[in-house]
Amino acid sequence: MFKRYEADEQVIFHGDSLPILSSEIASNSVDLIFLDPPYNIGKHFADFYDKWESENDYINWANQILDHCLRILKPQGTLYVMASTQAMPYFDLYLRQKMTILSRIIWHYDSSGVQATKYFGSMYEPILHCVKDKNNYTFNSKDIKIEAKTGAKRKLIDYRKAIPSQYNTEKVPGNVWYFPRVRYRMDEYENHPSQKPESLLERIILASTDKSGIVLDPFAGTFTAAAVAKRLGRISISIELQEEYLKIGLRRILGWQEYKEEKLLPPQKSYSRKSENKQESNFVQESLFDVDSQA
Repeated sequence: MFKRYEADEQVIFHGDSLPILSSEIASNSVDLIFLDPPYNIGKHFADFYDKWESENDYINWANQILDHCLRILKPQGTLYVMASTQAMPYFDLYLRQKMTILSRIIWHYDSSGVQATKYFGSMYEPILHCVKDKNNYTFNSKDIKIEAKTGAKRKLIDYRKAIPSQYNTEKVPGNVWYFPRVRYRMDEYENHPSQKPESLLERIILASTDKSGIVLDPFAGTFTAAAVAKRLGRISISIELQEEYLKIGLRRILGWQEYKEEKLLPPQKSYSRKSENKQESNFVQESLFDVDSQA
């Protein structure tokens, strides 16, 4: 069973992704799929525990999701897949038989928490950038250019050219991206254990869709893909199983103010801390969350 909600060409399905993908979304109908499924690493997502009985069970389930995504994707469409570092090799091996993997992207970030002490802790998440037709797909390189530090900051001269000139000040990002993880005091923060930053989705959506393109997110979570798609003039289709996160989408994407007599409000964040004498004092960290999205 599932429910469908829609407004202004933005669609939300509340239910299990697998049956919704198999029955509700037409073949060859979507321009971009951002697939960020549970990682099988034991996180709690509201009423869902992200751990399968075995790794094989998880991979078999994930492959079913991938097969439906391949059916749904347009012949010129693009698929981005995120997975845990442990599971990504299985996704890679499966997809390389069915699609062209154009890039293996690393999204890396700093950590403000405790890191591993007996091995090198993970500071990145892998992303596969895949297309059905390697000769015909969307890639809007001009829309995602970033600063090229060699030319823009160091102002070096390329003497190999017939007429020596300064290096370019802009470039297309490589396959190593730095975006800060979403933290509590950021404006975009929602109450979810695995929220992806808007800046990450903005790069993906700008690169791989045109205006009015259709973006599908089968595991919507905080509905960041849909929010960015809507802001950029795209159409979104989102699927979310957990009612707690559905409410984020109804508020963030469809503009609902109430659901089942509950007011839908963004997270109410505290900006104060205990001072040394136990008094409450305002505390705003101005530079902690500076965004440096150059990669």
